[in-house]
Amino acid sequence: MGHAGSSASLSIAAQHIFDGVDIRGPGSVRISQGRIESITFGEAAARASIHLPADAILAPGFIDIQVNGGGGVLLNDQPTEAGIRRIVEAHRKQGTTGCLPTLITDRSEVIERLAAVAQACLTIPGVLGFHLEGPALNRSRKGIHPEAEIRVPDRRDLTAIKSFGGRGRSIVTLAPECVPASMIDELIGAGLRIAAGHSDATAAEINQVVDRGVSGVTHLFNAMSQLNAREPGLVGAALWDDRLFAGIICDGIHVDRAGLRVAFRCKGRDRLMLVTDAMPLVGTNDRQFTLQGRQITLHENRLTGPDGTLAGAHLTMIEAVRNAVELAGISLLDALIMASRTPATFLGLESVLGRIAPGYRADLVAFNPNFEVVGTWIGGVGSMDETGEASHRG
Repeated sequence: MGHAGSSASLSIAAQHIFDGVDIRGPGSVRISQGRIESITFGEAAARASIHLPADAILAPGFIDIQVNGGGGVLLNDQPTEAGIRRIVEAHRKQGTTGCLPTLITDRSEVIERLAAVAQACLTIPGVLGFHLEGPALNRSRKGIHPEAEIRVPDRRDLTAIKSFGGRGRSIVTLAPECVPASMIDELIGAGLRIAAGHSDATAAEINQVVDRGVSGVTHLFNAMSQLNAREPGLVGAALWDDRLFAGIICDGIHVDRAGLRVAFRCKGRDRLMLVTDAMPLVGTNDRQFTLQGRQITLHENRLTGPDGTLAGAHLTMIEAVRNAVELAGISLLDALIMASRTPATFLGLESVLGRIAPGYRADLVAFNPNFEVVGTWIGGVGSMDETGEASHRG
């Protein structure tokens, strides 16, 4: 994951701690060398370095595997260290301590520009890898992706895409029915995780590629073949097959609350992941931005292009957690697992992230009952303990 934690030791006292399994407390978490040294329950340590507000919950930091932009930056427009840093910082303020900056379908040159800086960007706190959403999508399920750039990757594209296999824990979203099976094997062999998305595949086609190693589904229900009586499609395959992890945009717009409940009942907290699919307006007061020449407008929390097509989401991870609880009736404990432990498992980081336990990296979030983030830590380096805004030193 690249970036190093703090060499300093500190302890955080909280009345409520979600350790990745259960919500308990009071207690304190001791951090050393960027990792959890110990977690102690009982009376919160009076001499702790940081005391959270009495109503705050300390939890594993949120992991978002689909982040197109934030802080006024769209990754496609600024595939640079500076651009990625702004995106990550905007989402960290809302509880995201690990993310995959996401590049949507674009020209070969743009993929290559991101590939050229990808290794260096892994040192940015919060960057776990990258997500290439496209270009091998099905035009019939393109969503807001530019049709002119949708294509089967050629050798030039493949060289750049495969390089991400050695850049953290990176993902490629593709339509399996639009590429040869050998290409899927090649990408997995390069170290990439493959997610099916923007796809019109049949359930049988999905089953075949899952057998080959496809392990994810991108924004469940959206831009994919639907569940029908005689053809379950990608939706049906995703809901049925426990080998597949599925991301879901929990904003109350992309998926109806009944759909959220169905997905949760079928997939459960250990296979369903909260994602934002966030665009550049997160962390700004702006109402519009330009996406590959098209004006995207924010109205009543909905981002749409000129023809009304949804264009990503105006969503943060703390809002996704809140919506899972309030819209879908999912317990806070399960929603927190879907925002941290499950994406960590999907990325193969389940022994490093997603829990507060000895040996785990100290990526943490603290938030209050109003779902307002009061602090984050990445590798033990905090956003709140340096300002003193939401805590005091013992």
